[in-house]
Amino acid sequence: MRLFSCPSCRLVVFFENVACERCASALGYEPALNTMIALSAPDADGTHTATAGRCKGERYRYCANAAHGVCNWLVRANDGPEARCRACRHNVIIPDLSAPDNHAAWQRIEIAKHRLVYTALRLELPLVDRTERPEDGLGFQFLADDAQATRVMSGHAHGLITIALAEADDAEREKRRTELREPYRTLVGHFRHEIGHWYWDRLVRDTPARPRFTELFGDADQDYAAALERHYESGPPADWQGGFVSAYAAAHPWEDFAETWAHYLHIVDTLETGGSYRISLTPQLDHDQLLTTSLDFDVHAADLPLTTLIDAWVALSTALNSFNRSMGLADAYPFVLAPRVIEKLGFVHDLVKARK
Repeated sequence: MRLFSCPSCRLVVFFENVACERCASALGYEPALNTMIALSAPDADGTHTATAGRCKGERYRYCANAAHGVCNWLVRANDGPEARCRACRHNVIIPDLSAPDNHAAWQRIEIAKHRLVYTALRLELPLVDRTERPEDGLGFQFLADDAQATRVMSGHAHGLITIALAEADDAEREKRRTELREPYRTLVGHFRHEIGHWYWDRLVRDTPARPRFTELFGDADQDYAAALERHYESGPPADWQGGFVSAYAAAHPWEDFAETWAHYLHIVDTLETGGSYRISLTPQLDHDQLLTTSLDFDVHAADLPLTTLIDAWVALSTALNSFNRSMGLADAYPFVLAPRVIEKLGFVHDLVKARK
């Protein structure tokens, strides 16, 4: 995620800001230009005029979901009748807002979803919604447990990604993380994992990349339900860390790819943040400077060699973990990238580069 500023007064602002704290300008995010726009008060038709910067004079309207306080993305006034932004038009089912706690949960889910779509757009990955392709376009449904307390599970089926509303509750998500013995469980992690399944269908399943996928990840045609049953009954193989980024990745090649895809997005997005802050690491060690790096690239680092990204990521994630430990917190990135895992990340890296 890059660093943004208010076009009117240049104060640093953040991705979810709807107003500048210094000059009080209304703000909205313009995804096509990857920039924040300062806006006038709305006219009678609900549109706004950009008041500063390179978009000054252009006309915009907020995404329809801005009325619910869950989106700050903009739609160009002349872009047609679509009222929802580039991220929200993928929504198929939103929570029942008559339930008292659902609105706050939806807000947290949308923050994670918008960050996912931001990265997909920055990487120039395909994004097709359910209106464009009803049978398998990318869609999201945010579901709550029903009156019989049937637990909604996050997952993916034919392009429709389900995110359990309960995952927006920190205590419940931590409970599930502990039950499943996971080192890491976040909303943005769920989105990045589940969209990996959708991109497997788009970029791997019926493409020339399939043989290499099979070589690295295994046979995707093996019985999925049986593989998951084995995983939950017996757990991962004892040596799973030598070939998989997480224990769950060992369950089935589809899950291995989705987990690897998620970690690739973790890496490029966090490195873009480091690059935006111009972070350099030159740790004081008693031996060679093995963790020295300068993060001077953005998310288009996907164009760089994988080794450059991995070296920078090892340095940055080590520093982040050390900061967290100093604050008494769990590691920000509690994973080890074994050589076989890096090979798999290289496969994802090549898929992303091929889209450019």
